[in-house]
Amino acid sequence: MDLVVRNARLVTCDPARPGLGVIDHGAVGIEGVTTRDGKLSFARIAWVGADADRPRASRELDAKGALVTPGLVDCHTHAIFAGDRATEFAMRAAGKTYQEIAAAGGGIAATLGPTRAAGNALEGALVDRLHTAMRGGTTTMEVKTGYALTERGELDLLTTIAAASFGHPMKVEATLLAHMIPPERRGDRAGFVAEICDEWIPRAKTATSVDVWCEDAAFTLAEARQILEAATRAKKAVRGHVGQMSDLGGAELLAELGALSADHLEQVGEAGIAALARAGTVAVMLPGACVQLRLPVPPVAKLRAAGVTLAVATDFNPGSSWCETLPIQMWLATTHYEMTVEEAWLGVTRHAAKALGRTDVGALVVGAYADLVVWRADEPAAIPYRYGTSLVDTVIASGQAIS
Repeated sequence: MDLVVRNARLVTCDPARPGLGVIDHGAVGIEGVTTRDGKLSFARIAWVGADADRPRASRELDAKGALVTPGLVDCHTHAIFAGDRATEFAMRAAGKTYQEIAAAGGGIAATLGPTRAAGNALEGALVDRLHTAMRGGTTTMEVKTGYALTERGELDLLTTIAAASFGHPMKVEATLLAHMIPPERRGDRAGFVAEICDEWIPRAKTATSVDVWCEDAAFTLAEARQILEAATRAKKAVRGHVGQMSDLGGAELLAELGALSADHLEQVGEAGIAALARAGTVAVMLPGACVQLRLPVPPVAKLRAAGVTLAVATDFNPGSSWCETLPIQMWLATTHYEMTVEEAWLGVTRHAAKALGRTDVGALVVGAYADLVVWRADEPAAIPYRYGTSLVDTVIASGQAIS
């Protein structure tokens, strides 16, 4: 082995083990693949087990009994944007609703101008946000477009995501997001939707999935179907913002289309829940936005009882959840959403990976990327419990310790 992380309380999140797959006094063996210049390009987990049985290695990292988990997976972010909307935060704190703020010129439309004008500055901003997220334990992040809402602008955002993530230790999944109808296209909804289907999606080569916000303030159910069916024809995975403020039947549509995830779900009925369970679509919980927008809590108990897989993500965005790190969302999930600690941990590891269609991250299992976090704690509950301070000691991404 190139590296063994030993003397650890491992939270493997291995589906072959019960619960969180905890191994007390455990170890993880890592083997790396090197480039010709001798630099580590990536590394995989080659062995997991009891510390007493650990294989020999050229290097060892003694965790000294601390908690060691998979690198965290943030499966829903809007991390590429310019500007901020702090004034909206103040308006919301004073009692204004999302709809009232949007009617006054706020909301998503307020981010379009700064993002369209930001140019090359977007790449540096995104790199900084990836660093911040990684320092909080995240090693895989989904990043959505959606703050340009022109064909050229959205494709440029995808190019910027690729440039920012090239060579970065964070694993980044890019999603093309049909976010809303921009103000200048409201008189031509049908033409705008057709443009997304016929122009944006076929040209979004670096996007692994397509997302759409199905909501009264954004796209109708019929428009969402049109967009997601175009994505399916282009062999893109599909996902959706559904049931955030109203239940338009988006959960049923996503289940019908075999979507990877249905995100938000503050408003979802029995039929939608049953459909998600049958389809195996992951329900992504976004408590940061829910709390800030003062929305009702999703029906977690009903989702759980139906057997729907639950993930947890930051929904990092400038309007309703400026938060790059997942432990705060774990705290909200276990308090505001009444999820268990086990559900919260699986929600930011294995289940979040499933929401991205990935099996090579989110668990300490043989063959997965060597993404680990060593925490200054020895109990899984400590991470959401002590949400006000970072307990991250060391982040290892693809076998490399990240400062």
